[in-house]
Amino acid sequence: MAVVGDVSVKEEKLDAVKLCSMEWKPYHWSPVSIVFTNISQCRTIPLVIITATIDDSFSLFFVIFGAKINEFVKMEVLIPNETQVSKYSTNEINTKQKVCNFLQYGRKRKLQPLIDPQKRSDKVSSPKRTRTSIKKDTPWIKTKAFHGKNIPSYASAPDICDSDEDDSEEEDDDYYEYIPSSSRRSNTMKLDHKSGKEPLKCHQCKRNDRIKFIPCSKCKEKLYCVHCIKQWYPQLSEEDIEEICPFCRGNCNCNLCLHSNIKMPKIEFDDDAKLQHLHYLINSLLPFIKQIREEQMKEITVEAFAQGVPQSSIRIQQTNCSNDERIYCDHCSTSIVNLHRSCSNCSYELCLTCCHEIRNNNLLDEKVTFGYLHRGSDYIHGGYPLPNTCHEYISTEESSSITKWVAEDNGNIFCAPKENGGCGDSLLELKRILQENWIEILEKRAEYILNNFKFDQPNVGLLENGGDSYMYFRAGNREGSDGNYLYCPSSKDVKRREEIVRFRDHFAKGEPVIVREVLEETSGLSWDPMVMWRALGEHVDENVRLKMSEVKTIDCLAGCEVEISTKKFFKGYTEGRQYLNSWPEMLKLKDWPPSDKFEDLLPRHCDEFISALPFRDYTDPKTGFLNLAVKLPPDVVKPDLGPKTYIAYGMAQELGRGDSVTKLHCDMSDAVNILTHAMKVSISDKQQLAIQKLKRRHKIQDEREKKENIVQCDLYDCHPQEDWGDKGGALWDIFRREDAKMLEEYLLKHSKEFRHTYCCPVNKVYHPIHDQAFYLTLEHKRKLKEEYGVEPWSFEQRVGEAVFIPAGCPHQVRNLKSCTKVAADFVSPENIQECIRLTYEFRKLPRGHKAKEDKLEIKKMIVHAMHQALTDFEELMHTHQTN
Repeated sequence: MAVVGDVSVKEEKLDAVKLCSMEWKPYHWSPVSIVFTNISQCRTIPLVIITATIDDSFSLFFVIFGAKINEFVKMEVLIPNETQVSKYSTNEINTKQKVCNFLQYGRKRKLQPLIDPQKRSDKVSSPKRTRTSIKKDTPWIKTKAFHGKNIPSYASAPDICDSDEDDSEEEDDDYYEYIPSSSRRSNTMKLDHKSGKEPLKCHQCKRNDRIKFIPCSKCKEKLYCVHCIKQWYPQLSEEDIEEICPFCRGNCNCNLCLHSNIKMPKIEFDDDAKLQHLHYLINSLLPFIKQIREEQMKEITVEAFAQGVPQSSIRIQQTNCSNDERIYCDHCSTSIVNLHRSCSNCSYELCLTCCHEIRNNNLLDEKVTFGYLHRGSDYIHGGYPLPNTCHEYISTEESSSITKWVAEDNGNIFCAPKENGGCGDSLLELKRILQENWIEILEKRAEYILNNFKFDQPNVGLLENGGDSYMYFRAGNREGSDGNYLYCPSSKDVKRREEIVRFRDHFAKGEPVIVREVLEETSGLSWDPMVMWRALGEHVDENVRLKMSEVKTIDCLAGCEVEISTKKFFKGYTEGRQYLNSWPEMLKLKDWPPSDKFEDLLPRHCDEFISALPFRDYTDPKTGFLNLAVKLPPDVVKPDLGPKTYIAYGMAQELGRGDSVTKLHCDMSDAVNILTHAMKVSISDKQQLAIQKLKRRHKIQDEREKKENIVQCDLYDCHPQEDWGDKGGALWDIFRREDAKMLEEYLLKHSKEFRHTYCCPVNKVYHPIHDQAFYLTLEHKRKLKEEYGVEPWSFEQRVGEAVFIPAGCPHQVRNLKSCTKVAADFVSPENIQECIRLTYEFRKLPRGHKAKEDKLEIKKMIVHAMHQALTDFEELMHTHQTN
C-alpha cells in the first residue's frame, strides 16, 4: 500500500483523490493504475504540480488510463519541500496543467477529456480502410462494405501502436506491460532505505512490483517474473528459467536484447578448401565470361564495319558512371554490364541485345494496357456486378507488337523515336562502363589457372553411400520417373561436409531440397509476430514506431492492398478475421519490416535467421563463399536479396477463392524459405456452414459467366480436401523446369477458369507464370496431370523447415495456418544459366509489367564474382609459394 496526498490507495485503484488537502474538485478516474519507483515504505507525500514534462531528475511517476477511451496518459509529479507547499494555491495548480502526449503516438489531446471519460461519446468511429489494386495502372478505390470485423476473441493483442482505435474489449490489468520502454517510468531504481540494495526487478519488464521472481542459478544476476515467463516464454517452465535464464540461453526477447547484435560464427575454411572452392567458381563462371565477351565482340565488329576500319583500331569511349549507379537499357529495362550504345544528345541508352533485335527487325515494343475493374463487393462474393462495370478490361492506350525503329544499312542505329522516349535525331555511340579489355583479361587469367592448376572436385558418385533412406521422402507420383523423391536431411546431417556435395548434385538438377529442424541449431529466439511487433513498437526512433502503427497488407480475395492497423492485423493472425458474410478474410503482410531495414530494426532476428541457414557456403547473405551475390564490391549497388519476412493468415481448408496463397511464379534467383512460426485458427460450425453456402453461390456465378461448355464449378464444390495433417503450416507445389512450357500451355488454355484482381476472370495473359495471376487448386492440378502428364512436387512445410527453391522452378504456396516465413535469395554457381534465361524472359515482358525490371543484374554479378575469385585464388597461391 502507498499513500497519495491524504488518501490511502489500496490495490492500485481509487475513485477520487483530494490533492494536498486543498479544495480541488476531484476527478473520477476509473480505473487508475498507480506506479511508484522510489517509495519503499508507506508515507504521506503532498502532490503539488502536475505536468507532462519528462526529466530524469524526477523519480515518482504514475500512469493513468481510461478503460473506455483506451488511451494512455504519462504524468510526472514534483515533490517539493514541506516549506514550499504553502506557497502553491489551487489556481496555480490548475494553471500548471499541461497538454501531454500519450505514448508519443497519434494526436495530442488535453488532459480533461482523457480523465473524464463520461464527457466523451462511446461511439467512436473506426478509420476507413481503403483498397487499391496491386497493378500500377489500377486506381485506388475506396470500399465501405467490403470488410468485416474481427471474430470474437479469446486473447487481446497488445495495444502499443493503435491509439486511435476504439475497441470494446476490456483492458488487461497488466496492460502496462506493453508500454514502450521510452514511455515507461525510469529504469533507474532507488536503493532500498533499509538494506541499501537495489530492489529486485524483472529483466524482461523492468518492474519490481511483481509478486514472484525466478532467479537464474547460472548467472546469479538476472530475474524473470512469472507473468513475463508465461507471456513471452511459454515453451519454458519456471524450473527451466531457474536453471538457465533466457538471457544466458541467448534468446531473451526483452526490448534491450532484441535491439542488440550477437557475434555470428564465421564459416572457417583452410587454404586447401578455399582453393578448391575458388577453382570450382572460376570453372563455373568461365563459360559465361566467354559468352559476354563474344556478345561484345559482335558489336565491335559492327562498329568497325560502320566506320570502315579494322577492329584493332576501334577505341571505345568510357561513359561517366560511378559504382553507386545502375545503368539500365531504356527500352527493355535490362541491366547493362559494359558495352552499350548511348545518345550524346538525350542520354538514351540501349543494350546490345536490343541493338541486335533492331538490326533484325524483331524488336518488341508492347505495353501493359490491361487492368481490372472493381465490380463491387457483392460481385466479389459471388453476386452480380455493379452497372457499367462489365467490361472485360481497361484499355489505356493502343499497343503495337513491332516498333518502327530500324537500323541503317551499315548497322548504325539512331536514337529511339520520341514516342519511345528518345530524341530520334542523334546517332547512338558505342560506349563502355568497365576498364578497356577488362573482360578479355579476366578470361585469359581464368584459362591460365584452369590449365595450370588442377583440383579434384568432390563428386556425389565418389561418396561412400548414396544417402540414408530417411533423408529422402516421396513428394510426387509421376509414373516412370525416378525424381519423385526429394532430398530432405536434418540440420544435424548437413553439418557433415559430404552433404554439401549431395546438395549441390540435387540443386544443379533443379530439384528442391528441404532441410528439417533448422531452428534447433539456433538460440531459440521467439519468432512470434507479437514479439517482433513489440520490438518495433519499443524502438527508440519515434518515426519508426509511428510508421509501424499501420501496415499495407494484401487481401487474397480481391488481390488488393488493404490499409489496416498493426494491432488488428496481428489480432487476426491469432484469432482469424472474417467478412460480414462470414467468409474468411485472408491477409498477407509481405516484406515487413522492409528488407533493406530488417537488420537495423530487428538485428537479433536477422542474426537468428542467418544462424539457422543450412549450407551457409551458399546461403549466407554476407559471407557465403559460393554465393555470387557476396562477391560484389562494397561500393557497388547490390540487389535486394533479403532477408524478407512474409506474415500471412491461413487455413487448412481449400476455399477455391480467396485462399491465402502466393500465386504461381518464378523467382529471379535461387531462394531459401524458413517457416519460423505457425498458428492454427479455428473455425466455428456456424462459419463453416456459411462458407459452404457461399461456395455454392460462387458456383452459380461461375456457371452464369461461362461462355463455352466448360464448367469450372467443380473447383468450388464441397469435394473431400487433401489431408495434410495438423503439423504442416504451408503447402508447397514446385514444378520441374522442363515442365514449364507445358504448364504455360495449360494455363493459357484454361485461363478464363481462374480469377484474379477483384475476383474478375483472367481475360488477358502476358506471361502465364510471370504475371502471377494463377493458383492451381487441387482440381486444376488433377486436370493438369490428366491432360499433360505434369504434376508438381507437393509437400507440407513444418515449423523449422527450410525449403530451397532452385532458380527457374515455377512454384506456388498455400498457407494451411497463420504463418511467419523468412526468406533470402542467393545465386549459386550451379544455376547461373537459369538466372540468365529468366533475365531474357523478363526483358521480353511488356513495358509496365511488374516483373519487367532486371533486379538481379546477373551479368554484372558474374563479372565481379570472376574478378574476386581470380584475385583470391592468385593471392592464396602466392602465399603458398612464398611459404
